Parts: sequence; C-alpha cells; structure tokens
Amino acid sequence: MKEGGKVILIGSAYPLRGGLSAFNERIIREYQHLGFDASIYTFSLQYPSFLFPGKTQYSTDPAPGDLNIEVKVNSINPFNWIKVGRELKKLKPDLVIVKFWIPFMAPCFGTIVRIIKRNRHTKVVSIIDNIIPHEHRPGDKMLAKYWVNSADGFVTMSKNVLDDLKIFTRTKPSVFCAHPIYDNYGEKISKQIARQNLGIPQDGNYLLFFGFIRDYKGLDLLLEAMADERIRKMNLKLIVAGEFYSDPKPYHDIIQKFNISEQVILRTDFIPESLVGAYFCASNLVVQPYKSATQSGVTQIAYHFDRPMIITNVGGLEEFITDGLVGYVVQPDSSSISEAIVNYFDQEKEEEFTQNVKKEKERFSWSNMISSIEGILDKLNS
Repeated sequence: MKEGGKVILIGSAYPLRGGLSAFNERIIREYQHLGFDASIYTFSLQYPSFLFPGKTQYSTDPAPGDLNIEVKVNSINPFNWIKVGRELKKLKPDLVIVKFWIPFMAPCFGTIVRIIKRNRHTKVVSIIDNIIPHEHRPGDKMLAKYWVNSADGFVTMSKNVLDDLKIFTRTKPSVFCAHPIYDNYGEKISKQIARQNLGIPQDGNYLLFFGFIRDYKGLDLLLEAMADERIRKMNLKLIVAGEFYSDPKPYHDIIQKFNISEQVILRTDFIPESLVGAYFCASNLVVQPYKSATQSGVTQIAYHFDRPMIITNVGGLEEFITDGLVGYVVQPDSSSISEAIVNYFDQEKEEEFTQNVKKEKERFSWSNMISSIEGILDKLNS
C-alpha cells in the first residue's frame, strides 16, 4: 500500500478502556507515523451492560488528541451495521483493519465489512487475538466461521492461533506476527519512585499479577503458591493489580484458607494507564500463571519495562519467553510456580534476566506488525 493511503480500523478505542483500545490506538499511531491517513471507528456500544463483567467500559483518562476516532459502531444493532458499512463503503479506504477477539463480535464486524467490500476496492485484514475463545459458548465456531468468511486475510499473534485458524480456512492468506511491545505506558522509572507512587513499602520484593482477573488466568494457582513455606519466609509480597471479571469469592477464600492476607496486596479496581508503568517498575518479577492462553499483552508490557517473567507452558505463551533466559516457563500448577519463584530469588536472577529482556524485546516491534499486514495485502493484490 502506498504512503498516504487511507487506513481505517474498526474496533475498540477511546472512550473505551483496556488492552484492546491500547493496541488499536497504538497501531493507528504507527500508520500515522509512516505517513498514512489513518483513523478509527469505535463503538458507541461495545457490550450490553449485562454481558460486561467489569464495573465500567469507559476510560476516565483524557481523550487522545493525536487520533481521529469516530464513535459510531453499535455491536448489537443490525441497522447500525448497515449504516456504518455504507458510510465506509463510500469512503473507499484502501485498508480496513479489524481486531478480532471474541465470536460475539462476528455478526457486527462481518456485516459491516461485507458491505464495505462491495466497493471492489477496500481490502480487509483481521488481526486475531483468539479465533476459538478461552471460555467456550454455544455457537462460537459458527460465528467464527462467519467472520473468517468475511475478511480477506489474517495476522495472528501466536502460532497457536494460526493453527486454530486452519480449522476455518486454508486458502486465505494468513501469517503469524508476535504481539508487539506495548510502549505506550510511559518510560521506565526506578523501583523507589514506582513504589512511592503506589504507596507501598520500599523494602522487600514484589511479584506482580496484572490484568483483568478471569478464571483461566490462574490467579488461584499463584495464591496457592504464595502459601509455600519457603515463600512465607521471604520478604516477598504479591501485588494483584486488575479488576475482577469473575467471581472474587473463590480468590478471597484461598487467601483466608492459607492465611496469606499479609503477603497479598489487592488493587482490584481498574488500573488507569497513568499507573500501569508504576506497577511493573515496582515489581521484581511478573507472574502469568494462566491455565489457557494464546498470547498476552501483559507479556509485552513486561518487556517494555524490562521485567523478568514466570509464565506457564499453555497455548502460545511460551512462544514469547525462552526458559532460563528472561524468566521461567513452568507447568500450570502451584508447586511448579512456587519452585520458580524460589529459584528466582534464591539464585538472584533478577539482574541477569533483566539484561536479557532488554536484548530479547528488540524482536517485538510495531514495524514488524505493519510489514505483516503489508505482506497480506501484497498476496491479495498479486
């Protein structure tokens, strides 16, 4: 696609909050930086309130002044899909990008892009988080198939998802590109300043569990690992930073059962963008104890802030971490997680792993993502 071409992304963006919005806004900034006419069509309604598990879908941060964001898409109104589709059909963008993460969005996205493509000019490339969701619901595969049949090509952010995509198509161009680093949460700050900003003690070591809390993310395993007698004897605390998107009671029950309340700091409201960096910089080690996963934006935030990690060997997570280089890859059980935590601190691995993170993160660039999309367009236009 020639410089100056028109790119429109359909998906989450301000005033909506969270990782999806952060990703979409960041990639459009990259297109702007490269000289493209790039903008976003976001949701006026993303989820009906009864389907949204958190407290609010909306950000309290100021609107980004450098982005053109149109708030127009209603995920549950077919008349809106037709209206938006016709509007974008007339605009004739060269490229429409759609970030796909849940089958629920397939009817909305699929209808809009099918109408757009009637102009016989626009190409539609979908960046796929998950084609088969972690939490299965009836009709997921049917809806996923509808979306796959709507788009022209695909970029997946894990090899695992690329394999899943083959269930639905083996003919449309598709490629794997690793999730780029989230470098939009500010610069790295010292542990001292970060801990001061969070109002937590300066002494001791901290683990970080970050992000929305869903059952598949395995916080229960990490809480059980904190009850290990070796960890109890360390000056070590776990920060849980993220909003509950599942029933909080089982997690509070574990804390009470193992009497670890003094070892756990719960910050379970939504974390504003302005504080994301402080949580990572205050921590010695990021732990992602997931029971299932494809890829994770948390990993890419950790890379940006030079934080070593413990991840579990599920789905596509281990595509991003080399065991023993920038962290540990372990089994998704509490004993394996606790063993890795103990090894990390007993063997004083923080400095070594941190230096390795600084080298490894160079392979996760936004330019690689743009190049992957351009590669799909080249195949479609050949």
